[in-house]
Amino acid sequence: MLLQYCFLLVACLLTALEAVPIDIDKTKVKNTQPVDSAKVQSPDTGLYYDEYLKQVIDVLETDDHFREKLQKADIEEIKSGRLSKELDLVSHHVRTKLDELKRQEVSRLRMLIKAKLDSLQDTGIDHQALLKQFDHLNHMNPDKFESTDLDMLIKAATTDLEHYDKTRHEEFKKYEMMKEHERREYLKTLNEEKRKEEELKFEEMKKKHENHPKVNHPGSKDQLKEVWEETDGLDPNDFDPKTFFKLHDVNNDGFLDEQELEALFTKELEKVYDPKNEEDDMVEMEEERLRMREHVMNEVDANKDRLVTLDEFMRATEKKEFLEPDSWETLDQQQLFTEEELKEYENLISLQENELKKKADELQKQKEELQRQHDQLQAQKLEYHQVVQQMEQKKLQQETPPSGPGGELKFQPRM
Repeated sequence: MLLQYCFLLVACLLTALEAVPIDIDKTKVKNTQPVDSAKVQSPDTGLYYDEYLKQVIDVLETDDHFREKLQKADIEEIKSGRLSKELDLVSHHVRTKLDELKRQEVSRLRMLIKAKLDSLQDTGIDHQALLKQFDHLNHMNPDKFESTDLDMLIKAATTDLEHYDKTRHEEFKKYEMMKEHERREYLKTLNEEKRKEEELKFEEMKKKHENHPKVNHPGSKDQLKEVWEETDGLDPNDFDPKTFFKLHDVNNDGFLDEQELEALFTKELEKVYDPKNEEDDMVEMEEERLRMREHVMNEVDANKDRLVTLDEFMRATEKKEFLEPDSWETLDQQQLFTEEELKEYENLISLQENELKKKADELQKQKEELQRQHDQLQAQKLEYHQVVQQMEQKKLQQETPPSGPGGELKFQPRM
């Protein structure tokens, strides 16, 4: 098992990824070679400390002792923090690199805090106090990476990513309500005839989108056999769950992670969504993909570690749900929000718009006041310039000796 993906198991790094179609040489299924870990690109977790997390993993991978302990540890041992104690036994070279990574991360966070407060024109920044809001490192010791830091990093990533899917669902719901809000607001700007045309067009596009082939239940035998036949190019009569698992364990680490699972749903999603069609929304397609992945994980992932082992996969194929699944309801068959929720959301938008308008008005007044002061200063500057010119001309006149009609000098007798 690749160390990186074992650690990613704990940190739940393989969350909410855009899946890609699988392309495998089917003739090499029985003799697949492990993927070079150096070539496996860690996916973006969406966490604000994503880069720091990946760098820590990369450094820990270089220590043979820690690698061995991690390979032997179970999920509970890692999540409980007992594995973090092994950090005390890693080499000095590794600890030095981890210390440097932590100093860089603390420096990055301090710059972010300062930039944020500078934008608010705040002064008297207490960096140490503000660093308390970041729970993925021990801010009390900004120079040393200790076992506490590793424990906090694992727990923070696990907790944050457990809520990541929920956040994505909430954002998608807001997206759908905003679409409907904008559509209704647009209709208000049209006359009755145009409004009816738009409503008719909307209903036609909706029906066109809903008119798609039956979507197989995610994770069911029918769904996997379709992937086996159409994606893998194999005979459906020869479908074998164990071989299927090995085919789609792309990095050969013994698990189906969330990215590999989501890739299995591409064929089903293509039945409903086509980027060339105006009526098909690709944001909705990714929400559908996320729902499918979550459903399969809930059904198959027995120990809830966000990875599917071969044993878990094989046990799932013995269940009634695998052989005789219920029909799968796509997003177009569901009510994504109620009128009450839409109204509440529109009220929130209205409040935000009013607040932005208020701030815009204040900024406009400040701009006008600054322009007035600028004009006043320019007028004073011009006035001072004119006064200086007059004084210089008067001074020149006083210093020029009087002369006669022929240019001869004329001296005035002293009185």
